[in-house]
Amino acid sequence: MKIDNKANQYQLLILVIIFLSTVVVNGRRTISDDVTTTSSWNNNNSNILRLRSDDVVSSSNTEEKKCEQTYGFMPCTATWEGNLFLIVVYGWLMYLAATYLSSGSELLLEILGPGLVGGLFLPMLGALPDAMLILVSGISGTKETAQSQVSVGMGLLAGSTVMLITIIWGSCVIVGKCDLGESKAIDGQDTKGFSLLVLRSSSIAGSGVSNDIWTCYAARIMVISIIPFLVVQIPQTLHSDSGRRLAILIALIVSVVMLISYCVYQVMQPWVQSRRIAYSKHKHVMSGVLQHLRKHALGRLINDDGEPNKEVIKKLFASIDVNGDGYLSSGELKALLVGIQFQEMDLDKENAAEEVLRDFDVTRDGRIEEYEFVNGVTKWLIQAKQAGGASNQPGQTQKYIDYFHKETKREHDLLGEEGEEGGGGVENPRRTTLKAVMMLLLGTVVAAAFADPLVDAVDSFSDATSIPSFFISFIVLPMATNSSEAVSAIIFSSRKKIRTASLTFSELYGAVTMNNVLCLAVFLALVYFRGLKWDFSAEVLVILIVCVVMGTFASFRTTFPVWTCFLAYALYPFSIALVYVLDYILGWS
Repeated sequence: MKIDNKANQYQLLILVIIFLSTVVVNGRRTISDDVTTTSSWNNNNSNILRLRSDDVVSSSNTEEKKCEQTYGFMPCTATWEGNLFLIVVYGWLMYLAATYLSSGSELLLEILGPGLVGGLFLPMLGALPDAMLILVSGISGTKETAQSQVSVGMGLLAGSTVMLITIIWGSCVIVGKCDLGESKAIDGQDTKGFSLLVLRSSSIAGSGVSNDIWTCYAARIMVISIIPFLVVQIPQTLHSDSGRRLAILIALIVSVVMLISYCVYQVMQPWVQSRRIAYSKHKHVMSGVLQHLRKHALGRLINDDGEPNKEVIKKLFASIDVNGDGYLSSGELKALLVGIQFQEMDLDKENAAEEVLRDFDVTRDGRIEEYEFVNGVTKWLIQAKQAGGASNQPGQTQKYIDYFHKETKREHDLLGEEGEEGGGGVENPRRTTLKAVMMLLLGTVVAAAFADPLVDAVDSFSDATSIPSFFISFIVLPMATNSSEAVSAIIFSSRKKIRTASLTFSELYGAVTMNNVLCLAVFLALVYFRGLKWDFSAEVLVILIVCVVMGTFASFRTTFPVWTCFLAYALYPFSIALVYVLDYILGWS
């Protein structure tokens, strides 16, 4: 996402609005009746305009309502309208911070590529706005104030997690849907249509999105990342008060260990992915060569007893050995591979010949002898049989070789192609690096500066409206901190390709994982070191339900028809209703 001049003008406008809000919104005001307000104005000789309260307070009850200025100079108010205005302004600034962090991270990724940057810095920077808000929700003020405001941090943590894998996940399915063929999405083809008014069965069942197997792994990691929540809830489950503080400490240690492990996995993933893709290509060469040999063999490659027919394989060797010298050279191997289709695997005849030579030539003399050819083909046939899909009855050679070829193609589709490694593709690396660092610094400063005022505004809005601060932070704050990720994910999904869908959903699962380890670690450290009370059983239950349902659902399938978006959407209001029932009807808190 690029920050252009027009965006800079918008940001300048926001800063002007903040300045004007210091004039419009009272820095510290006392609300009673009109006489009291006027007296307060005259006595303080203040140069800040005070807003009148909408409530008429009788002279017999002149209860004072005060607001505290964050940092001693930030605007504040006791009215719900003023706090709503501040929430919008500060929320927009947090969105800008998230945008700067995202843009700076992408620029660094272009320069340095994945690995340390993609695995370590990007996930942490993406979770930074949420972590900042969680930290400031309980780090300032007295212990009683921190205990009151810490529900804002928990609301953000739960709301961010739920929004990412319900509302945003479902929207990506709708925007990125393609026609389904052979149990997977067809890139760029969307002929089914979709209407919220007329839900056609062909649209719901015949279109959807597909992702690669790495996205399934990301979903499984997301499910595993809920372990710290389970640990911290053990005393509550056992109705024990003695072990609560110890459970918080253990959960904190577990979350930090899981954070480090996840970052190491992210750093190592490009290397692991390249190895898996290379092995997939090797298996495709195997299946292509076996199909080609079966078509040109003078007899069946498998005997009636189910064992490879070595006599037929020897005849194949003789037919391939054109010059009759008893060896297969590289040129003869390339002649053998003529007609085998490797285009979908990004392989040419040179690469395929090298794969065969590497697997068959045990003496490493650059040529294949007859016994090496017989042993190599025998080994490949046995591997194809072990892949399953056909019985071992006589005459089944064609079936299980065809099945093996189909499975290797499917495996390659699930793995996807290797991504760009970055580095060397940027015209001016030094200038781009400086720009990326400046964006990251600016995003960090803005997030750090306005996180505390935003939490205070939410808390004050809750007091003014009697709406629990948890629900405000659950619904409103994630819209600010996750809006950049939401826009990026939906735009990426609209390209309607399996690869872009895989990247989109992987980022969503990764963001939730960082919430469950990094943001939770910040929250647990806050609760532990400030001696706050952990009383968030309903909120934790919501996180567990959503992560387990969506994570398990996404762990064992790679194609999601359109109807799956309704399951994701339904979990969002269910989460809000569940917290309300458990906390405010059943009295869990």
